[in-house]
Amino acid sequence: MNIIVCIKQVPSTSDVKIDEKTGSLIRDGVESKMNPYDLFALETALQMKQQVGANITVLSMGPPQVQDIINEAYLMGDVEGAILSDRCMAGADCLATSFALSQCIQRIGLPDLVICGKQTTDGDTAQVGAEIAEFLHIPHITNVLKIDDIKEKSIIVESDLPDITQTVELQFPALISVEKDIVQPRLPSYKRKRSLPSLHVRSFNRNDLADKDEEKYGLNGSPTRVVRIFPPEKTRKTELVQGNSTELADKFYETLAEWKFV
Repeated sequence: MNIIVCIKQVPSTSDVKIDEKTGSLIRDGVESKMNPYDLFALETALQMKQQVGANITVLSMGPPQVQDIINEAYLMGDVEGAILSDRCMAGADCLATSFALSQCIQRIGLPDLVICGKQTTDGDTAQVGAEIAEFLHIPHITNVLKIDDIKEKSIIVESDLPDITQTVELQFPALISVEKDIVQPRLPSYKRKRSLPSLHVRSFNRNDLADKDEEKYGLNGSPTRVVRIFPPEKTRKTELVQGNSTELADKFYETLAEWKFV
């Protein structure tokens, strides 16, 4: 069984500046870490490896320093690494990111299963996993709470929907996006850290992909832009209302209705 886990490097602090021209995060000089939600995706893959046997590749798109989170993944378990890095991919929104990752997955070789975390802490769109699957034309399910069974040609999972929990069987190849707490991520291994130089990492850029059209990547391929980022306006107004309990209750309800809270 072959598994690809998509991981992302995100800022480890909320004190991040924004490029006013592009609306993108300025990541240079900012301490980074693996996206916390991706730890659950990686641990899910590692436990599947223990259960049925699998080759795991962790894939990340970004500048060369994403090597750090590839190394972190290796400290957690037996994985191979792949990095997609190209200047033309900078500033990508979720659609351009999904397209680039789908192209790289096809370049590596379509696996039986792609696993993504639910969302990222720097974007929070929770759309990349599903969009990758759409570009790859494979079945997918999001908000996976539990893996019930892994068969030779399919996987059975439980998905968290707004009102119910749905059990779904997906035929391979497929993609799942997992919820946090689906598993408990293990701690990095000091023993594996001593053998870190043996980690095999493949690097790709736009010229390695089937679709080399620069207009489909990065800011050029992003249909959405961050127009403005600003703190919410703070307003405070005090109104003193007098009356008996019935009058006060009526006034309180009218105010809530006026503010569209009820």
